[in-house]
Amino acid sequence: GENTQGSKEKKRITYKGAPIRLSADFSTETLQARREWSDIFKALKDKNLQPRILYPARISFRYEGEIKSFPDKQKLREFVTKSPPLQESLKKALILEKRKKGERGHNPQTRETDG
Repeated sequence: GENTQGSKEKKRITYKGAPIRLSADFSTETLQARREWSDIFKALKDKNLQPRILYPARISFRYEGEIKSFPDKQKLREFVTKSPPLQESLKKALILEKRKKGERGHNPQTRETDG
């Protein structure tokens, strides 16, 4: 093994017996992405779907006995569209996410059409 310099504290975590190293610092990009998941994470947690954020910024959760994981909102949205129960739980979170990107003044009456 090579000698890596720097005093970043490494936590020793084993996964299926093999040690994996996690360095404590995340890029701003990763943190940003994780922040973006937070509403969705909360919604999933409310539904007991055991959400996890995977490195670097994927979200995964248990749905109908399977672990699903998504690299980004777009993929999650596509999946949710096909799963009415999930759509119900995540609708608010996904809509909120859309809103944040767009205009500041949000009023419930405006209809958003997706091209």
